[in-house]
Amino acid sequence: MSLFGDGLEAAVQKAFTRPAPKSAPAQMRYLVRQLKSTKEVAQMLRISQRTVERYVKDQIRRPRPELAARLEREVKKRWQPQIRARARKRAATTDGIVIDTQARIGYTAPVGTTDDARVRHLTVALPPQYAARLFDAQQAGATDQQLQQIAAAALKEVYFQDGSRRAGSLEEVRFTDIEHLEFEL
Repeated sequence: MSLFGDGLEAAVQKAFTRPAPKSAPAQMRYLVRQLKSTKEVAQMLRISQRTVERYVKDQIRRPRPELAARLEREVKKRWQPQIRARARKRAATTDGIVIDTQARIGYTAPVGTTDDARVRHLTVALPPQYAARLFDAQQAGATDQQLQQIAAAALKEVYFQDGSRRAGSLEEVRFTDIEHLEFEL
């Protein structure tokens, strides 16, 4: 499970203007329309082509729990691509992104400062350039660790240094033991 990747994806999905198909047959028909063949859908979901055809014809209605989860994930990944792209672009150019997290956050600073990591609950509005960096890294296939480093750099500049108005000697922010993480566009 990718905490940062899933969090960014959930934030983008809140921009959807219509709900994604709910029933398994409707989801299967949507995927067949998107991928243009039952064979492609079957390979993607790791089931037989005949099973896909039976869902499309409403002969099967209730998938196994693991298939239901894969089906829903694949539909949401493809649902409303223009709306998804528009929400990402708006966050990356004008609106920015809000990060709400409860995690152990500390920093590296000169001797004599209180740099002990402690659990903090932060809700911080990040400027568009950080939203752009997060989305670009996600699109490029960045790991959760890399996304976490981008978020830590953003928190360092926006929260701890307040845009270079304080804590100028701060070197590195450590962002670990994440208990809660949510993004909002």
